[in-house]
Amino acid sequence: MIPFKAKALLIDLDGTIYHGKHAIKDAGRLIACLKKSGLPYRFVTNNSSTSPDKVAERLREMGIDAEAGDVCTSAQAAAAYVAACKPGAAVHVIGEEGLLDALREAGLHLQSEAPDFVVQGIDRCFTYEKAALAVDRIRGGATYVLTNPDLLLPSDNGFIPGAGSIGAMLSAASGAEPVLIGKPSSILMDYALQQLGCNAEETWVIGDNLATDIAAGKAAGCGTLLVLTGLTTCDNYEVYAQKAGCRPDLICTALDDVINWITGEQAAHAGMPPIREE
Repeated sequence: MIPFKAKALLIDLDGTIYHGKHAIKDAGRLIACLKKSGLPYRFVTNNSSTSPDKVAERLREMGIDAEAGDVCTSAQAAAAYVAACKPGAAVHVIGEEGLLDALREAGLHLQSEAPDFVVQGIDRCFTYEKAALAVDRIRGGATYVLTNPDLLLPSDNGFIPGAGSIGAMLSAASGAEPVLIGKPSSILMDYALQQLGCNAEETWVIGDNLATDIAAGKAAGCGTLLVLTGLTTCDNYEVYAQKAGCRPDLICTALDDVINWITGEQAAHAGMPPIREE
């Protein structure tokens, strides 16, 4: 089995730390373990609609110790990307509060006339008029930036269209392929690594989704650990691995297994489900 030598961790949220409004078993214990050991980490999420403050608040409500500084969102990474390309750029936005705040905090100017960039995330008040204006600006020369490619999002009433579904419409209408920020792109992971001050080679990504979390970790050059706590299970693993075109370096059945791997206590847990290397 691969020995634990990571100097930092990038941890997915939905399906890895929580399901909806409920923490996954041992999620709080995992974070407490990381804090006790002093191991640096960041929660990394494709969600562009919510600020890091609110993400941290949601985690605390589940009994998981978290602060805003522990969170990296696709909105923050998109804002940092645009600001690095052109400081003070004019940006036309399709998105919600988390994206708007991140762009402002990066010193970018939100305007619809002659923008340098069109930055698009999830927008649950999306309209045909918004689509028409964004397509016009992209066709007029604005660089199109998409926070994340998720086609569907979980909600209290099942699934709803995500940022990627809106993006598919804008891309088809404008003829432009967007710059993709969130997982499986490495841009979000690179942003999180910069926040940690760590190299990819010494950092591991932990997540439940092969096509996003694991693929992004591979693209960034990180070690990858798949947990079977969310989307991926023992039964569907092979199907998802073939679809994603990648496999993790390590597979853990549950978060308790991850804690045991980090603390080096595998041998002391008789009957524990196996931790597999790929």
